Amino acid sequence: MRWVTILLRPASKDWSCDGEPDHMTSAVTLRKSLNLAAMAFGLLALSSPARATEADALAISANIQALHNPYGTILDPIFTASNSTQIAGYTRCGDSAIWTGHYLAAEAFRYNVTQSADALSNVNKAIAGIKSLLDVTGTNLLARCLVPLNSPYAAGIQSEEAANGIYTNSSAGYFWVGNTSRDQYMGVIFGLGVAYDMVNDAGVQSSISEIAGRLVGFLTGHDWSVVMPDGSASTTFLIRPDEILTLLQVGRHVNPSQFSTTYDIQRILLAAAVLAPIAVDVASDDSYFKFNLDYISFYNLIRLESSSASSIYKAAYEVLRNDTAGHENAFFDIIDRGLNGANAARDAETAALLNEWLQRPTRDVSVNDQGVVPVCGSQACQPIPVALRPPDEFLWEESPFQLSGGGSGIIEGAGIDYILPYWMARYYGVVLPIAVQSAAAPNAAVTPASIAAIFGSNLATATEPANVQPPPQSLGGITLTVTDSSGTARVAPLMYVSPSQINFVVPEGTAAGTATFTITGGAAAITTTGPVQEVAPTLFSMSGDGKGVPAASAIQIQSANPQVQTSVPVFQCAASGCVAAPVSLTASASTYLVLFGTGIRNRSSLSNVTATIHGVSVPVLYAGPQPSFEGLDQVNLGLPLSLSGSGAGNIVLTVDGQTANVVTIDIQ
Repeated sequence: MRWVTILLRPASKDWSCDGEPDHMTSAVTLRKSLNLAAMAFGLLALSSPARATEADALAISANIQALHNPYGTILDPIFTASNSTQIAGYTRCGDSAIWTGHYLAAEAFRYNVTQSADALSNVNKAIAGIKSLLDVTGTNLLARCLVPLNSPYAAGIQSEEAANGIYTNSSAGYFWVGNTSRDQYMGVIFGLGVAYDMVNDAGVQSSISEIAGRLVGFLTGHDWSVVMPDGSASTTFLIRPDEILTLLQVGRHVNPSQFSTTYDIQRILLAAAVLAPIAVDVASDDSYFKFNLDYISFYNLIRLESSSASSIYKAAYEVLRNDTAGHENAFFDIIDRGLNGANAARDAETAALLNEWLQRPTRDVSVNDQGVVPVCGSQACQPIPVALRPPDEFLWEESPFQLSGGGSGIIEGAGIDYILPYWMARYYGVVLPIAVQSAAAPNAAVTPASIAAIFGSNLATATEPANVQPPPQSLGGITLTVTDSSGTARVAPLMYVSPSQINFVVPEGTAAGTATFTITGGAAAITTTGPVQEVAPTLFSMSGDGKGVPAASAIQIQSANPQVQTSVPVFQCAASGCVAAPVSLTASASTYLVLFGTGIRNRSSLSNVTATIHGVSVPVLYAGPQPSFEGLDQVNLGLPLSLSGSGAGNIVLTVDGQTANVVTIDIQ
């Protein structure tokens, strides 16, 4: 065992708990079973396998094709247990049309950015799926979803969707779900409009033209009502002039001979009425999904309009945007980028929110943020951090103020709420293919004297770690220069270089704002940009991606004899990964949790650093540099006895109002 020094209350004015010089308290020497040097270097190694954002997007697309597209349109699998990969059924069939439209848009943007053959294949599959939703009804009515009659999951889906009406097309071998709503149509027309412009392929454009003709033609032929086989109308668009115009706008764009004249007439009749339903929508946040429908509608309505009506549409859109701009919604942000152009603050938020999305569980775990975030009445006072929001099939249609939700962790979301805004962000230049982020967890912002990572391809010609402190400014022939917003260039210390990733320390003194990162010494010079902030807290985890159990340690100090100190394991690891080790609290000893992270040391004051475990506030005794390793920060927490028996729960660290990635601990 090695004796190491952990600062609980460093003897300096800046770092003392009460804000005054602490001449009586010195560093407490703690006996630990874990070698601190090995842990610190291990933390840096842990960041090596952290995933680049494009890799996440590609993995999600592959998983959608493998698990979420069983019959040509988007469905979500139900697993036999929260820890099982065996599929027991499928769910959310009633919303298959809307999310297939969103998925089509995502893959269309991906194709435009990458020209990937796989993306083009997925575009064609989504188009074929949407076409099947028209074919199966026999009348060009859009079905919510369709399922083979001989599917082993047919009975479960029919039971779940019985209220919407189950219809059988025996000759085709499918049943389909009716009671089609406006949102299903709007999701599909959104995807068709995007794909027509993003995919320069004659076959794709021809198919979209034909499908849109049938889709919109059905509605115009039924006086804008959605008519079921028995003659009843499930809904009408007559109450939404904005959506009528969007449907016709896309229709005339992809099929001008069929819809141009109709659109011109309806524009004259309906343009002035576009604001009215938006004014109703923004009157409250109830039925929050309505805002998603509004955004996808305006995206095509405005961008495809060249007449003076554009100003009317934009005025209505601004009412929507003014009401929701502060909701920390990556999808709404990137649509605003498409309609209003670049905005540094909004675009930085978009990138940060996308990175936060990666901290979310993929399944419908139960979430209750009561006691975790400030509550005003029945909802959160401010938008809940993305990583803490309850699960939803498309996160951005859920209110950011919603405190609870989820299920038993057996339903997996498709991830379209990541790949759609991600590929849009790539298309609009908000997210770059060479990405800079914290080395601890996905966070697009970095800070002076923090450990950061650059992800990309062909960054270096070899893989080489720096096994020395302080790290060198050249490693494996690679040099990284950081030029800050003031124009000052500094060479960064390098911790790790490889063809796909470089870990480095952002130079001390780097000014806040957009910085330029220039890599030289590889096959060719590479330059990218990224935001620098004073504070951007992230915590290292044993998984290396900022999720799960933290790379941390715990110490118990006997109350009767402070010289008796015991190391308490916080995690246990096996070949399959690391899980939380139960930490037992006792009345005879004080227990301290030591977290390691980065982007924390520049906080304004210790009083502006807070932490909760299981929603219970715990004392923050220290938050600042770990003195032995450049860029590494340390946070020391006291674990009150009141947490005894609380079990597995989240650690939520907030620094100057910014919440770090959420990690977990198990307290017995």
